[in-house]
Amino acid sequence: MSDSDDTSANRRQSLEKMPGHWLLARMGKQVLRPGGRELTDELLSELDVGPGDHVVELAPGVGATAKLVFERNPSGYTGIERDVDAAAQVNAKAKNYRYQCIVGTAQETHLSANSSHVVLCEALLTMQSEENKKKVIDEAFRILRPGGRFGIHELCLRPESLEAETQREVRGDLARATQVGVRPLTAPDWVAMLKRAGFQVRHESTVAMRILEPIHLIKDEGLVGTAKIVLNIIRTPAARQRVRAMRRTFRQHSRHLGAVAIVAVKPRPPAIP
Repeated sequence: MSDSDDTSANRRQSLEKMPGHWLLARMGKQVLRPGGRELTDELLSELDVGPGDHVVELAPGVGATAKLVFERNPSGYTGIERDVDAAAQVNAKAKNYRYQCIVGTAQETHLSANSSHVVLCEALLTMQSEENKKKVIDEAFRILRPGGRFGIHELCLRPESLEAETQREVRGDLARATQVGVRPLTAPDWVAMLKRAGFQVRHESTVAMRILEPIHLIKDEGLVGTAKIVLNIIRTPAARQRVRAMRRTFRQHSRHLGAVAIVAVKPRPPAIP
């Protein structure tokens, strides 16, 4: 086997095992959130990000949401991204010296306590174990100032009364299709987890999860962007097989899959009489 053949084989194997969201990013997809651009816009609106806010985004990925945050002109932005290449992409989008993305983990950001006005994360908690979900939420609570807002945008299971056995089946099928541990909760369970961490929930919204359906691809990526993604997938057999498997799984469980956006607030301490 030649060096070029070996490289091709390694790349093919990489695509076959790559987490689904990074595979889609490799194909050119920018919006990688379960509720699409529409739910992200709603989340940012409810968070009311503005010029007086320092924003921390946990796991910003390739920076699609970061770019929307920059358009709101916050006083500062810090992204915490464990993937070096993704962090570089976010920094390439930042045209302000007050905006930066650093390499780190959402469970332990090393940022100062009570230092941020807004913390947000999208499609991060879904891929964490129960223990790591709690660590990320606790870290968000720690770095937020009293009165600060925490926004999440995650995959959710529905209906609220979905049986435990069906939940396990859906999670297992999703994990096999996406090649990553996927552990979505029902919307009430997401809310309960935030409340247990000390947050007060102010807003909750759910939509259907249609991330790979053509009409939603166009809404999120535009016609030109969608055409580029489709062309890249067609040209890449390993990716084509993976994307088909993911879409087939999403469709199979469509009535049990949704996306939820929640905004919660870190309470202010009671006033001293």
